[in-house]
Amino acid sequence: MADLFADDPLQSATDEPREDAPLADRLRPRSLSDVIGQDHLTGAEGPIGRMVAAGRLSSMILWGPPGTGKTTIARLLADAVGMRIESVSAVFSGVADLKKAFAAADTAAKAGQRTLLFVDEIHRFNRAQQDGFLPFVERGTVTLVGATTENPSFELNAALLSRAQVLILHRLDAEALGKLLDRAEELEGALPLTDEAREALIASADGDGRFLLNQAETLYNAEIGADGSGPLDPAALGRFLQRRVAVYDKDREGHYNLISALHKSLRGSDPQASLYYLARMLTAGEEPLYVLRRLVRFASEDIGLADPQALTQCLAAKDAYEFLGSPEGELAIVQACLYCATAPKSNAAYNAQKSAWKSAKETGSLMPPQNILNAPTKLMKDIGYGKGYAYDHEAEGGFSGADYWPEGMEPQKYYAPVERGFEREIAKRLDYWKKLREARE
Repeated sequence: MADLFADDPLQSATDEPREDAPLADRLRPRSLSDVIGQDHLTGAEGPIGRMVAAGRLSSMILWGPPGTGKTTIARLLADAVGMRIESVSAVFSGVADLKKAFAAADTAAKAGQRTLLFVDEIHRFNRAQQDGFLPFVERGTVTLVGATTENPSFELNAALLSRAQVLILHRLDAEALGKLLDRAEELEGALPLTDEAREALIASADGDGRFLLNQAETLYNAEIGADGSGPLDPAALGRFLQRRVAVYDKDREGHYNLISALHKSLRGSDPQASLYYLARMLTAGEEPLYVLRRLVRFASEDIGLADPQALTQCLAAKDAYEFLGSPEGELAIVQACLYCATAPKSNAAYNAQKSAWKSAKETGSLMPPQNILNAPTKLMKDIGYGKGYAYDHEAEGGFSGADYWPEGMEPQKYYAPVERGFEREIAKRLDYWKKLREARE
């Protein structure tokens, strides 16, 4: 079920909501078995189901997207095992509120009453505030249930994570959201929508149960269809309801997940998936120049000389976008994305860079051979700089086959072109020069 209520934070999950309460509040589950879409946690074999059956809760962090049931589950847990609940929000609470909650929990413990401390948006507390939970969790003064939409491994202290189990809530799928709408219609009556419009409404929720019920309530309050105009089709629904913006924080995990998905889809030569993730990022408000920087990097790291035009395409797309702006310039980004996705792939240049950098650090300041050093002064000429240099343009075939490596260092092989794209031709050239060098030696 969705994380459905935002009124009194200390209200029990089994209390009856007011008649004038929002639809989402009136539909909140009264037991864990009523929770929709999180059976992997709340079912008999799930970790929450097992803890409730045993009558003992461990501290936990509920991690999941908005509207998936984090607050609802926390309240139901307290009722299910007979615990009192203290609830704070990291958005509105400070140290004083936490001290007050801990003091109340201490008092309750002396009376034999266990306390579940629910902390909403727990990732918004700073590191020092998070450390403040530790002694109370360790002593058993409170059982901590934190809720977060952000990756706990990035946002929460390691010490706190070691004392709490991280439980992941799933984004509500179409089936779960459909059940949620069924419950709304049992309570309020059929929605004035065609089957196609109902599917569009579910899709617009983007996995957020609270948002779905709020949109349904908007339709009920507007009394759509009461004038005999008939149910709304998808186009009419879209005009009536505002479009939901995809959940995407440009400096948070969603950002890194999508750019990783884009990069790997490009590397896997899947232009369709690449275009999808590109669209996800740009329609969610990602800075186009950030995407272009990643495409430029990809052109060198994953394509390289297998198709030298990839880098040119990406840089041209950057110029085109800066010249045209949005939305016209976004087509140039699409072109660069598709070019990279369909280009032959090679990380030979990337591997060569890493190997050469490592070798350079290990060999320090070895002197290049004197014959390839410039000799701008008489002294330098006298000591042999430039002596015996073989000018390749004057050599047979334009190739001298000279040894350019520092004295005492064996020739290395950093760059190994693959048998794909233009690098196949490069490999032929390298093999040709190798044979010439061996023949002249």
